Amino acid sequence: MKGFQDRELIDSLVAADSPSWSVRAAAGRRLAAVPQIEAVADVLHRLLLDVQDTAVTSETAVALLARGDLPGLRAVLAARAEAADQGTADQLSAELDGDPRWMTGNGVAELIRQLQALTSDVDPGVRDEARRRLSLLRQDD
Repeated sequence: MKGFQDRELIDSLVAADSPSWSVRAAAGRRLAAVPQIEAVADVLHRLLLDVQDTAVTSETAVALLARGDLPGLRAVLAARAEAADQGTADQLSAELDGDPRWMTGNGVAELIRQLQALTSDVDPGVRDEARRRLSLLRQDD
């Protein structure tokens, strides 16, 4: 993977299974930086839904959202749609609501464009989450 050394990738994948929350959180941050996150999507999804510590959820979600791209946002929405644990669901919502792109006009426009694009996603959970986020925006107007 361009820009991401094979050894780093292997180390991050191993770290994602660590018993230590801080090691898993660091793995989530590193894996979120992989250019083609589809290659590590299952591991990222598992970290976003970490059952042991919402800090892992938070760190991974923040790193994915910081990418500012559709795959990163999609990964967080997919996890939010599937989150069964209320603490995890709340943490993912908080990270989505606290995305720094909401702070600038251009960032908001791009985020809304991405959410609109994801309302047509093949995954019904992603579609529903994107629609729900857009409807929340409309209520704030």
